[in-house]
Amino acid sequence: MSGTLSQKDDPYQHWEYLSLQTGDRLRIVPDRGGLITEWRSEGKELLYFDLERFRDKDKSVRGGIPILFPICGDLSDQYQIHGEKYSLKQHGFARDLPWSISLLKDKLGISLKLNDSKETHSFFPFIFTLQMDVHLKEKSLQISVKIFNHSKDTMPFCFGLHPYFQVSNLQKIKIDGLPEKCIDQTNMKVTNASDQIKILDKGVDFIAYPSCSVKLSDPLSKNVIELIHQEPMNTTVIWTDPPRSMVCLEPWTGPRNSLVTGDRKLEVKSQEYLELFTTFKHNSL
Repeated sequence: MSGTLSQKDDPYQHWEYLSLQTGDRLRIVPDRGGLITEWRSEGKELLYFDLERFRDKDKSVRGGIPILFPICGDLSDQYQIHGEKYSLKQHGFARDLPWSISLLKDKLGISLKLNDSKETHSFFPFIFTLQMDVHLKEKSLQISVKIFNHSKDTMPFCFGLHPYFQVSNLQKIKIDGLPEKCIDQTNMKVTNASDQIKILDKGVDFIAYPSCSVKLSDPLSKNVIELIHQEPMNTTVIWTDPPRSMVCLEPWTGPRNSLVTGDRKLEVKSQEYLELFTTFKHNSL
């Protein structure tokens, strides 16, 4: 069975992808950074989304699945390309620009596309295309991203997703699959992942490098979200922002400041592309 893609005006202008097989759906706002604002699975809405803040276009979005490119996090300094210095704001520019949207050929999801422009050349001097295909399958989102470099020079970048998942109570959340140690991004010090999980309700921002999938379990709603990594998109960031009832479970290709330090920085050669994969699964306790 396939799905349908249609434009809707209520409760805000968006595109709706509806699976004819399961009744699961996505809501997408291409004009606001290709933002997926809703993912409904088995009748449950899984994503956190601050609609009031979304309607204020002067503020950054809090919710949905923002797309991070060509950096994740921020830069400590300007980065250099052929001796020229460039600046990028936090998480790059992809989440702020309009994307195009279309139905996948198999009609099992949607495809989002972003091209470079004169605006992007002023802070990222490359000719590129991003194509993100999102397959909505039963109890899962399977995402593939192709980064095409149409420039004459090799293009450095990082890529990430910033999903906000609804939770019932931050004090009750369980997270499995993280390594013993992580890095607290508020002070860039190594710490225990277990200690960070204990203070989710106080606000955390930490990065880890799991060797397997990471599971976010909410015993009150009985939802389990599993992030299944695939190298090189196998860096995980956990972020909370109390009192918001949400946990961000984010797959990145590399840490903040990567374009300056070179740590896990990716590169795609001229006239080539690199493909990334990640999957989110929804299960019940």
